[in-house]
Amino acid sequence: MRITTRITAVLAVLSLLVVACGGDDDASTGDFDLVSAGTLTVCTDVPYPPFEFEDPDSPIGYRGFDIDLIAAIAEENGLEVEIIATGFEGLESGTTMAAGTCDLAASAMTITDARAERLDFSDAYYSADQSLLVLEGSEVAGIDDLVEGLTVGVQSGTTGEQYAEENVPGATVTAFENPGDLFTALQAGQLDAVLQDLPVNEEYAANTGDVQVIAEFVTDENYGFAMTRDREDGLVDAVNTGLQAVRDSGLYDELFAEYFLAG
Repeated sequence: MRITTRITAVLAVLSLLVVACGGDDDASTGDFDLVSAGTLTVCTDVPYPPFEFEDPDSPIGYRGFDIDLIAAIAEENGLEVEIIATGFEGLESGTTMAAGTCDLAASAMTITDARAERLDFSDAYYSADQSLLVLEGSEVAGIDDLVEGLTVGVQSGTTGEQYAEENVPGATVTAFENPGDLFTALQAGQLDAVLQDLPVNEEYAANTGDVQVIAEFVTDENYGFAMTRDREDGLVDAVNTGLQAVRDSGLYDELFAEYFLAG
């Protein structure tokens, strides 16, 4: 993992953003109806590298593309950040935020019509596809090989689960709440393949010597930060404005290069 490099680069750029904005005295926190005044409380499902993972060396305890990006967006709005680890199903259903646990979900969540009926999303910040991961030496060479008698693992409540249910020809589709358990089950021989977001499978393959991504499926998915429907405090607009500012500053490109392009 390139954690030390990421921390140094991100904190350095964030410091420049603060200076450019004239410091905390000039930052506006708006009139947001937040769980904790002055702090954007963010829920995420970890581990899901390279988007979110624990990092004891980080001031907020977590790192990843989602985490660093939402921290920069919060900085643009004069807000601190607190990260809370939660399950994904409660995030994509909206129940976690409706319960007042957090203000926003940053968890590699695809914007879908069904989710948009119960959640408001920010502008898209990442495009992803699905993929198939197997142990090296596996006889599974593609999705058509996932026939009856085999088992493919997915994360519950995700678009990967939906894709598997619609496209896997006969294998048993087994859903796991914790994304990390998918890899454990694959290594233990309990699964014949893992079907989930391409960058996550690629990250695991890059750091593990005995697995490989054998197929990619173009789904044109776009991730967004999710909030409760019909907020009246302007938080959705503030997140979008902050996202655009981070893009304009060049920080978005730096984060993208660190998490997805670095060797």
